[in-house]
Amino acid sequence: MSSIYDEHLPANAANFAALSPVSFVERSAEVFGDLPAVIHGARRYTWAQLRERIARLAAALKALGVGRHHTVSVMLPNTPEMVEAHYAVPAINAVLNTLNTRLDAPLLAWQMNHCECAVLITDSEFSPVIGEALRLLKAERGRTPVVIDVCDSEYSGAGERVGTHEYEALLAAHAPMAKFEGPASEWDAIAVSYTSGTTGDPKGVVTHHRGAYLNAVCNAATWTMPHFPKYLWTLPMFHCNGWCFPWTVAMLGGTHVCLRKVEARAMLGAMREHGVDHYCAAPIVHSLLINAPAEWREGITQKVRGMVAGAAPPAAMIEGMAQLGFDITHVYGLTEVYGPASVAVKRDGWSQESLSEQTRLNGRQGVRYVLQESMTVLDPETMREVPADGQSMGEIMFRGNIVMKGYLKNPAATAKAFEGGWFHTGDLAVMEADRYVKIKDRSKDVIISGGENISSIEVEDALYRHAAVLACAVVARPDAKWGETPLAFVEIKPDAKVTAAELIAHCKSLLAAYKVPREIRFEEIPKTSTGKIQKFQLRERAKSASAIE
Repeated sequence: MSSIYDEHLPANAANFAALSPVSFVERSAEVFGDLPAVIHGARRYTWAQLRERIARLAAALKALGVGRHHTVSVMLPNTPEMVEAHYAVPAINAVLNTLNTRLDAPLLAWQMNHCECAVLITDSEFSPVIGEALRLLKAERGRTPVVIDVCDSEYSGAGERVGTHEYEALLAAHAPMAKFEGPASEWDAIAVSYTSGTTGDPKGVVTHHRGAYLNAVCNAATWTMPHFPKYLWTLPMFHCNGWCFPWTVAMLGGTHVCLRKVEARAMLGAMREHGVDHYCAAPIVHSLLINAPAEWREGITQKVRGMVAGAAPPAAMIEGMAQLGFDITHVYGLTEVYGPASVAVKRDGWSQESLSEQTRLNGRQGVRYVLQESMTVLDPETMREVPADGQSMGEIMFRGNIVMKGYLKNPAATAKAFEGGWFHTGDLAVMEADRYVKIKDRSKDVIISGGENISSIEVEDALYRHAAVLACAVVARPDAKWGETPLAFVEIKPDAKVTAAELIAHCKSLLAAYKVPREIRFEEIPKTSTGKIQKFQLRERAKSASAIE
């Protein structure tokens, strides 16, 4: 039944526009055109100059036949070209597919084939693996995408060109697009990002303009970011589209400080030289800064704020960053929720607590982002919320605008992920009395020993409290008597010395006996390019060792 508020009050061009982060770029170029937008080695672009480069790339892609729902894949490190792709591709309503630069050729070919890549923009550093991927793709599809080579000024290697176009020449050959088109609908896909594929083929997570816009705003609100931040790209932009920070920085008229490789000296040097005040990274990257020589940090006088996610951060890492004077905000999320979608919001009263209690409070996954409709812990069998008692275990679930459209070409996986009207994360957690969520483990990482559940995260936290431990990961090892027992893989800090017996004794002082690792292995721990530990590889090592013995 219509009402007086429905009559003669239609949406029109004057009062409604589809939400898209593309609008942030246009505003910053218009309002902050003279301010710095990108720093990369000797290269500098203002927002007006960056907008022109974006508009030239958008025009070039259109000339190559790219339009709505066409996929543009990019194989790029954190360079200006990667920033530009995050703006130019959605500006013409195409879909951005950021490829993980550590993948091998067969997986790259599979992903480009699966998302029906029309154009590939690739850095010359990756020419060998991309060349092989294109050969595999041609064998599979009978054709390859149009390839654009990027020859970055900061790359000193001798990568060969594999494409038919060179990026700078292509931009120079096209007049800048006068006005960005943006999406026809805010529900249009903005990106497809692939999960790690630890079991079976990777899943293509499709996100939309509305969610990207809202999460970019959430990043600023969550971090209370001021105008004109100087943001250091330590987080790979290929990971969940840089947690939507390419668009957040544009919204605030900030500066992208690009970095090809994540190394402690380079990070700290950029902070000192360019006055960097914000960066994001996985726990292990923050640990690089903690363990860097003190002289590398000299001259950094500004307040530096870091955001950590990607795994449950060890308490030792949070304490270490606090001792350096860096302000750390802990967020939590997944690719399916655009990167971070919850935050351990700091309360004023926490500063009065002891450092160990502050660490515990800040180490929680927290509460939903302000523009995420809901986040809670549900019993996955009954879909009822667990009591907020800090003890009852359930699964973290989300619903709202900052949730993916679904998995590309995978209706069964999409339906399973959204069962009961919630997005199921697979992360097991408790909800504390203040309704802050605390992860206990991934469902597949819980160790069941003699009928008792052991959180691998709790055991890892204990190990990280030993001064010699640089990195660690705990997985289940099959055991004839107990079913499973904890097995710890450990990397030691340079020049540190510790024995397995000493680490086991250390754990016994902090944990119940049944939670203590039965074995310590001093081995290199496999990690993704974002610093996340690949436990599935360690589980395979544990199973193989047990089979041999």
